[in-house]
This record gives sequence, structure tokens and C-alpha cells, in this order.
Amino acid sequence: MASTETTVSKDGNDLAGLEAGLDALETVQTGRTPFRKTLTRKILPPVVAIALVLGVWQLLVSTGVADDPTKLPAPADVWGELRESWLEGTLHEYIWTSVSRGLLGFLLALAIGTPLGLVVARVRFVRAAIGPILSGLQSLPSVAWVPPAVIWLGLNDRMMFAVILLGAVPSIANGLVSGVDQVPPLFLRAGRTLGATGLKGTWHIVMPAALPGYLAGLKQGWAFSWRSLMAAEIIASSPDLGVGLGQLLENGRNTSSMSMVFFAILLILIVGIAIDLLIFSPLERWVLRSRGLLARS
Repeated sequence: MASTETTVSKDGNDLAGLEAGLDALETVQTGRTPFRKTLTRKILPPVVAIALVLGVWQLLVSTGVADDPTKLPAPADVWGELRESWLEGTLHEYIWTSVSRGLLGFLLALAIGTPLGLVVARVRFVRAAIGPILSGLQSLPSVAWVPPAVIWLGLNDRMMFAVILLGAVPSIANGLVSGVDQVPPLFLRAGRTLGATGLKGTWHIVMPAALPGYLAGLKQGWAFSWRSLMAAEIIASSPDLGVGLGQLLENGRNTSSMSMVFFAILLILIVGIAIDLLIFSPLERWVLRSRGLLARS
């Protein structure tokens, strides 16, 4: 008996050593990434792309292809709008008004869409009843919810959050449903064998396995949240709501100031890119790295 246990233990140690050796061969062992490599791979490409866009933009204005400044302002005019708002102290107010609403609305959508997606994914009757509705709501333009939300709730922040929720919740829920559908049945059977059933199985088996699809749903949910908020701010204006990026864009249209319009568009784009780089890209790298799909550098 003791000999058998020794043999099993030895075989287990050999298997563990073999797995560790394979992992070591597949893992790229490097130290800190040199600054030169970081510069050429991550910093320089977007800088060059931005420089090319600005160069083409200025070329169109300088050569007279776009000779009407009311249609295409010069980059210097847009820079003047940015400088003026910075000196007046309104730049951070525009950004914070929209970002605070967008993030809070997204967190509310996350709190609602996650359990809704789990219920739809795990309960057949609920999926048959609600699944098609969620898919239909996801394809419905968010701007369509602004008029009824204004009528129901009035011109206030509750209206803004309602539009964000109606735009983001279906995307988050559908993303989680897609992730759960892609969980290998073997994982579920192994979890049940180990006693991971009910909420315990959902937390320890289903959610980790469905994480890639869930993360894709979160990214899409944020995109819908941001677009829904911009649509609501453009259409619904009130002194009580403050001036967000969408309202800034609408103010530029009302005053026929294309420099302000382009300024607002660039701010909306920059905020969207910043949220992706600061929040979702690190999460995506962590998920890929935890599954051995991204080499550690």
C-alpha cells in the first residue's frame, strides 16, 4: 500500500514537473521592456497617425479645398477654442459633467445587466421570453429613447440615466449570455462533481469561464452608454443639467461655430479613447494573460 502511494506521488510530481517545464518553454522570459521598444511600438504609431491627420486637415484648409471656415475650421481655430475654455476654467466642467454621468450610468447598467444576463442564460423559460426582446432593444438606436424619457421623467439627470440604462443594459446582458453559452460543458460537469452548484457554481465556474464574452459585452455596453448620453445631452438641454460635451456640441451648432463643433467632437473622441485605454484594455490584457493567450513582457 505504501509502495502504491509512493508511486502515485512520484507520478504526480513528474506530471507537475512536466507541466511546469512546458509552461517555461512557452513563456517568454524577458526583463523590463526597453524604452526604445516601447517608444517604437506603442507611442510612436499613434503620434504619427495623429500628425498625419492634422497635416491632411491643415493641407485641406491651406490649399483652399475647404475654403469656407464655416464648414471646415483650421486646426488653429479648434486649438483656440480649447485654449479659451481652459483659460476660462470651463474645460474640466464640460468633461466632468459628461464623464460622471456616463460612468455612474454604466455602473447602474452593470448592476442590472449582469444578473439579468445570468438569469436569461441559465433559465430556459426566461430566455425564451426575454431573449428576443433584449436583442431587439440592443439594435434600437439609443436616441429613440430620449423623447419618451423626457416626457416621463422631465429634464433632469434621471432622464439621462434612464436613456443610458436602456442603451447599455441589453448589451451587457447579451454579452454575458454569449459568454455563458460558450462555456464548455465539461467545466460545468466538473464543477457539479466538486460540489459547485447554484450560486457557488455560478461564481466559481460560470463567471470565470464566461469572462471573455462578458468583457466584450462590457466594452460594448460602455460604448452604448457613452453614445446614449451624448444623444440625450444633444437633444435635451436645460440650465439645470449643466453643459456637458453633447450640449457643447449642440451649442456650437446653434451658434454656427464649426470650431466649437469640432472641439466638442474631439473631446468626445478623446474621452472615449481614454476610458478604453485606462479601464478596458488593462482588463482585456489581464484576461488574455490569465488564459495564457498573451505573453508576459
